[in-house]
Amino acid sequence: MGKAWARGLTEATDERIARNAAAHRGLQYVRRTPIEQCKWPVREPRVQCVWSPNLAYAVGLIATDGCLASTKSVITLVSKDKDLLRTYLACLGRGGRIAPHGDGSAACRVQFNDASFYRWLMSIGVTPRKSLTLAAIEVPDEHLLSLVRGLLDGDGSITYETVVPNPRTYPLHWYPRIGVRFHSASYAHLDWLRARLSREFGLTGAILVDQTRGGNPMYALKYAKHASRALLSALYRDPDAPRLERKREIWQRYLAEGRQTRIWTRRSTPTVEGADSRPA
Repeated sequence: MGKAWARGLTEATDERIARNAAAHRGLQYVRRTPIEQCKWPVREPRVQCVWSPNLAYAVGLIATDGCLASTKSVITLVSKDKDLLRTYLACLGRGGRIAPHGDGSAACRVQFNDASFYRWLMSIGVTPRKSLTLAAIEVPDEHLLSLVRGLLDGDGSITYETVVPNPRTYPLHWYPRIGVRFHSASYAHLDWLRARLSREFGLTGAILVDQTRGGNPMYALKYAKHASRALLSALYRDPDAPRLERKREIWQRYLAEGRQTRIWTRRSTPTVEGADSRPA
């Protein structure tokens, strides 16, 4: 007698089925082990695909350091900063395992399967094999700064240095300089970002190209001192917003150590709504 011997049979057509049915009729089954003590894997909650500051920040990280698998609904984020990966999971409202990324690599990754979130990312412009093809991201204006903070923490940089323009003649004449750069292998993406920041906040940046390493060129959207100050003031205006702390500390150090530029060399500083507008 095979395993499928009862297929298609009912208690009306087979006495064995009828006998078993009668033996179980009226019985009530009670769970022996509480659900919280069961060993099976617990499904994490799906990501809520509704724009919010936290979700916009996570999208910025995915657009830079993330990856969408080409054949499955798998979303991966790779970073050397475990704190950033924990912040990423918290912004998405789900848990997950932070695993090593490759043999001998210092980087770690978070990877999960979420078909609805995967489709939503594709609908706003984040697609598989995006490194060279990423362009505009369809983000609402009110969440643009959160997205930009994610882009900066993913593949951006903040530089802070002290400049002595003429050390031989005026060795004591120095001033602090801070700059922001966004890096990408896609010119179209940085061109969109430059245009969006210019339209929303009046910031002017320049796109530089680096072809020294061979292969596909890398691009950098660079903002000079005054535009960088306006942008960083807005990005870090909310002390509770998700961020990569080591990059914010550069900005805090600049505010603590920097001094005002001489009045005759002061330029007009662009401002972002709610940002610090002190001269520098």
